[in-house]
Amino acid sequence: MTDRFLELLRARPDLAEAAAFPFNFDVSRASHVEDVHLASGASLEPIAGDDTGGTFFLCGGTAVLYASSEGDAVLIADSVGEALEMQIRLPEWCEGVTTDLDEEQLRAVVRVCDEEAKEEFAPELDEQRALLITGLGLPERPLAELFAMAESAAGRTEPDHLLLNSAELCAYRLHASYRMCLRDVVLEPGRGTLERLRAGDPEARAAVAADAVLRAGVLRAAQLDRRDGDLPLLRLLLADECAERSERFEERRLAAVLVALHGREADGPLLGAATAGEATDSESATRWARAEEAKRTGPDAALRNELTWVELAFRQGRIRHARVALIRLLDDTGPHATRLRELSRALERIGDHAQAARAQFNLLSLQDTAWDRASEAYVLARLERRKGDLPAAGRALERARAAIGLGGTAPEGEASQWHRRGLGRHITEQHLELALAAAESGDADLARATMAHARVLLNTIGKESAKALGRLSTQAKWAVAGAGEPGAAR
Repeated sequence: MTDRFLELLRARPDLAEAAAFPFNFDVSRASHVEDVHLASGASLEPIAGDDTGGTFFLCGGTAVLYASSEGDAVLIADSVGEALEMQIRLPEWCEGVTTDLDEEQLRAVVRVCDEEAKEEFAPELDEQRALLITGLGLPERPLAELFAMAESAAGRTEPDHLLLNSAELCAYRLHASYRMCLRDVVLEPGRGTLERLRAGDPEARAAVAADAVLRAGVLRAAQLDRRDGDLPLLRLLLADECAERSERFEERRLAAVLVALHGREADGPLLGAATAGEATDSESATRWARAEEAKRTGPDAALRNELTWVELAFRQGRIRHARVALIRLLDDTGPHATRLRELSRALERIGDHAQAARAQFNLLSLQDTAWDRASEAYVLARLERRKGDLPAAGRALERARAAIGLGGTAPEGEASQWHRRGLGRHITEQHLELALAAAESGDADLARATMAHARVLLNTIGKESAKALGRLSTQAKWAVAGAGEPGAAR
């Protein structure tokens, strides 16, 4: 560690002792109660601890994150020096500090709290503070500025400093006032462009016509901020969506709803084309639009809305923001199969296979039928393999085989036809993929065992399915043979 403040604390016992007590920044406690890491993948190193089991972490070599032993974490400063300033000049016992206090009021609060601290546990507080400020070379910054810096840091905890428990992958809590609002993040470009469109800016009009992602943001912004004078530009947006040769229909339907709710007969032809004939006149268009609006309410509206912002973040390239939102949603989701499935697929799409596997594992435990267990188990195997946990992928495939009765009692009902339908092909494909991955990673035992099951599956599923997997099957056989399988692949 090359930070000069940490070097000073480690080189001077008098400074280290004063920082540890009473200011609760103890460099001798540089360890945490459990293994953790940042969702962003940035470096994370414990640099100090406090007497409650909490830990100060250096993130990415600069910023400082504080994590409690109770599962809360917040970014407190952009540097070690700033973190020490806050600990020393606005210590934890200074309760009642709020954003609406000016400099004099802040100083008054600190004086009162300091006097109480000196009476209760730290009689030499003034001398220890002076020693640290002088010894560390800390600036005499106004308290209002220091507090504003702390608030600013806390508000930037997400998305780059989301702390995860490494074993369970759950996120540490963050106070709601500091949580990232994904909706506001992804709507910022759309809201700005919408105002320019309302002002008649031709450059904004050209940009929206050419950019489907920007247009999606504008439509969402117009949905949340509806104005009577927006109908002409909504017509243009709907025409753009109709002209877009894409399989995306959500924004087209949204644009149609926003136009239809104005109830103008002249919009019938445009709405008819946009809705495949569901809305062709003012009466049918209004009825259709209200029904579409109703779909956006109900018990699952909050999740659906959040996934809308996740999708827009993904399209905008804001993968870190989407990941944070999805992890928070997953942490808050109980035994709800539909939500877990959506979250698993969304997390897989953004490339977070570890979190997707967490959602998928919980989803698999909720399946009641053999068919559903087999279907979700092979997906879990894919996710575990992609995250790099090949043994876990093998265990998931074992559950898939058990569900379809391979090597045991034949399943009843729909699952008895697994080998004649796509399910058989998918399960076989995952066996071949795992055998190939295990061979390439040097796990010969797992490769051979998985390939043995794959051979049985290839001889059981339909000929067309087996033929479609021919190239992958050949690759897996040769890879397994190269990893030491007895007898060459034939």
